[in-house]
This record gives sequence, structure tokens and C-alpha cells, in this order.
Amino acid sequence: MPTKSSYPEKPIPDIDLWGFLFERTDKPYPDDKIIYFDPYTKRSYTYAQVKSTAIEFGKGLKALWDWQKGDVLALYTPNSIDTPAVTWGCHWAGGVLSPANPAYTVEELAFQLKDSGAKGLVTQLPYIKNAQEAAKQVGIPLDRVIVIGDQRDATHAVKHFTSIRNTSGSARYRRTKMKNPADDLAFLVYSSGTTGHPKGVMLTHRNIVSNTMMIKAGESGRLDWKGGPTGEGDKLLAFLPFFHIYGLTCLIHQSLYSGLQLVVMPKFILEDFCSFIQDLKITFAYVVPPIVVLLGKHPMVSNYDLSTIRMMNSGAAPLTKELVDAVYNRLKIPIKQGYGLSETSPTTHTQPWEDWNRTIGSVGTLLPYQEAKYMSPEEKELAPGEVGELWIKGPNVFKGYLNNPEGTANALTADGYFKTGDVGYQDKDGHFYITDRIKELIKYKGFQVAPAELEGILVSHPHVNDVAVIGVHDKEQATELPRAYVVPKDGLGKGEKEAGEIVDWLSDKVAHHKKLRGGVKFVDEIPKSASGKILRRVLKVKAQEEHEKAKAKL
Repeated sequence: MPTKSSYPEKPIPDIDLWGFLFERTDKPYPDDKIIYFDPYTKRSYTYAQVKSTAIEFGKGLKALWDWQKGDVLALYTPNSIDTPAVTWGCHWAGGVLSPANPAYTVEELAFQLKDSGAKGLVTQLPYIKNAQEAAKQVGIPLDRVIVIGDQRDATHAVKHFTSIRNTSGSARYRRTKMKNPADDLAFLVYSSGTTGHPKGVMLTHRNIVSNTMMIKAGESGRLDWKGGPTGEGDKLLAFLPFFHIYGLTCLIHQSLYSGLQLVVMPKFILEDFCSFIQDLKITFAYVVPPIVVLLGKHPMVSNYDLSTIRMMNSGAAPLTKELVDAVYNRLKIPIKQGYGLSETSPTTHTQPWEDWNRTIGSVGTLLPYQEAKYMSPEEKELAPGEVGELWIKGPNVFKGYLNNPEGTANALTADGYFKTGDVGYQDKDGHFYITDRIKELIKYKGFQVAPAELEGILVSHPHVNDVAVIGVHDKEQATELPRAYVVPKDGLGKGEKEAGEIVDWLSDKVAHHKKLRGGVKFVDEIPKSASGKILRRVLKVKAQEEHEKAKAKL
């Protein structure tokens, strides 16, 4: 029997995200509550300001760009307090938002723009050159490449999003309501597949509405819009990227829905992270394992008072008991774990607050509306304690992959289960554990890296005959690092100089998280099956042997 969530389940309203967030009758906090706060500039948005700014932007999209239901707006920007208003302005006008990693190269961004069919692109001024070049490649007019944030183009050649408005004053523009929230798309997020190019994950309005409700239930009323150390309620520190579904739902949507102030960092800087917790009295943070490592080990952390933090929630990759204990012993900060995927909007499991130290290593229990089971390779359901692939079913499960019916058919069963590709088990009490991945994806600090994509680029190097890429675990950073095993062309040296040259060559062609931080190793041949498939498990054994050998020399 599949396991069902034990949480009480409120009915999910059959409405779109705008209706869910801005036309509700059950909002517990006032309109003038500050929701998004920039700790660097002190600029902020209250609930009312987010709503009015979004409406103005949505009207501008209709008036100036003739925005239609289903039109896609791409975002290519670091975190900004303007992102929520742009997101929901796009939804107000009936659009779909597709966020892209600001570390993408022109080619990577152009792929997403073309695949998603984006009609406009929002960025920030420091990224305008790449944004414009990618827009040119796919035919997006340059007057539809606009910026958010505090920096504006002094020449006025590039418009700020606040100038996309209905200046005629006509009242004829009305919100485009989604008549079928379970089918109408809200987001197109891109998740790396094992076949090279990222896949467009189609997330509907109902997917995000349900997951926002699920996340609130998972925190079980422990986060409140009022009270706390400052009287302003719980404050969340947001450095996780808004272009990732973890940041989109857990941070942007949850904060507005629950009335929690989100202190927005454009990127993670340890010293700023610690000083904001201390000075602004942050009470909760979503983190990833590499940040947990820093909190447990970095000497700088001792300079700050982080005692207002009541809980941290770690996701994106597994967390060990050693790391959880190290942080708690040093800082007395409890850390619970959760689990999710882009295809599940994302969060499906979280540890209840009271279980954080009772089930360390578990990703927790199923959130509301979920049903899950572990399956054998023969697709037979497994009993508690038996290890298999996790399958999940619920209203948060994605609609499918854009332009990829084969990928969709492989991922979704006829009765609605999503095959996660992650391996683990559940105990007799319904606590779930993730132990491995079927997928070959490398997870670098929560970002997915597709080996096949890097191999496709590396094989074009003039001195590379053949190549395979795997992830090697780095204990110090608590993450996987991409490493390339290279068969060099005849005559090429196999020393550190040649390896470094290949690493540098690839660095210029890929996003920051895809760099070969695990280095390059030269081999005589790549192990392959009879059908030509790379045997990555053989290389992983080789990498482990190399690691043990290096340790023995120390």
C-alpha cells in the first residue's frame, strides 16, 4: 500500500495564483506589513505595494507588449525584491514566468529563451550585455529586454520595469483569470536532464497553490507574522536563488502567503549572512549543505550572535548527522531537512520541527495531499526498510516536460505517479530517507549538472579524444564536484598544466556551477558497455581508489 500523508488536509481552492494570494478573504496580516526587504539599500515592499506594482506592470505588459494568455516572460537575474512584483504582474496579465540562472552564458540563456518561446526578458543592468545578445539570437526585440533593481540605464536605452505601464490611463485592461488552474501554466523552470540540454518543467497554478499550502502545513504554525524578537514576526533570510524552484516557492510565495518578512540577499556572502541574522534578528533560514559546513567550521561565524535563529531547513542535497551535530554543538541552532524536486513544485517532505534531532538523516514525512511508494527496478512496490526508487503522487506534481513527450511519458505513470529517480527507503513510522540517485546528475551545491552536457562541450576540445564526466564527493564542502576523465589526443602531455588548460577552457563556456571543480584526470580509455554507454560507476570506483591512494600518501 502506498504511504499517505498524515497531515490534516484543507481543501485546495480551485483558483489561480493571483486569486490565491491577492483576492483571499483569510489573510491574517495587514496590507502595510513589509514582506520583502533589501538589507543593503533598505528598500522594501509591503503587501499592498507588491500588489499595486504587479498590477501596474501587468497592465503595462498588455498595453505596450500586447501580452496574451500563455505568453512567456523570462527572468535572468540574481535575487531582487522586485522579482515578486514582476512575477505576479506577468501572472496578472495571463503570462507564464520562466526564470534562468544569471550565471548562464549567452548560449545557455538563448537555448532557454528559444525552448520556452519567451516573448520578453527581464534582467539587471550588469547582465544586460549577455541578455541582449541572447535575445538577438532568438529574435526577441531589444525593447523587450528590460531591467529590475536599483541600477538604471543612464541613457534610457534600456527600460526599467516600472516604465512598462499603461500610460494612456485607459481602464480597459482587466486581469486575465486562469479558467483551469490545474492545466494553465504558471512557471516554466528548467531542470537539467541526463541527455544534455535542460528540460522545461511545466508547473501549473494549482501545482504552486497546493505546494504553498503544503509548506505552510509543514512548518505547522511555527512561523508567525507577528511577535518575535522585534515584534515584526518571523523573519526569513533569503539567499537561495529565486530562479530555482526552492527559492520561488519556499521563499517568494510562502512569505507573502504567511505574512513573513523576507530579507533578500542577491547572493550568499558569509559575513553578510551572519551580520544580517545578528542585526535584523532573523529567526528562520532555508539553507543547503555547503552553508551548513561553513556554519559548523568557519572561524568568522564566532564573531556574530546568531541566537535569534529558531530553526534552519536544509534541502537540495542530503545532510549528514555529523554536520547537523557540528552546527548545533557550536551555535545551538537546530537544522531539519526537507526534500523536493523541480517536478514537484518542489517540497514533498520535511521533518517536523520536533523531530529535527530524532530522525537526523531523514528528509521527514510526507506533506499534505501526497502519496508515495518505493519501487523495485521491476516496478514492484517495496515494504518499509527495503531500498528502491521513490515515486510520488499529488496536486503538486508537474504537468510534464515542455516539447518533450518522451521525457514526460518516462517520468509520469498512467495513474499519476512521478518517478523521482531518487533511491531510498522509509521506516516503519513513515520517515523517508534518500540514499542515492538513479539519475546520473551531479549535484553541485544544490545545482544540477548534466554530465552529458559537459561531455558534449569537452569532446569539441582540439586535444580531447574521448571524455566522461562524473561527480566526486568533496567532504569538506559537503557537495559533489564535476570531474572529467579525458582520453587525450596523441602527443598531448598528461600533466597538471594540460589538465588546468582544459579546466580553464571549459570555464569560459559554461555557467559557474558547471565548472570542473573536481579537475581533469587523464586515462587511456573511457569504460563503456557493449551498447556504447559510459560506465560511470567504474569511474566512480576509480575516483574512490584515487582518493584513498592520495590519503595514504599524506
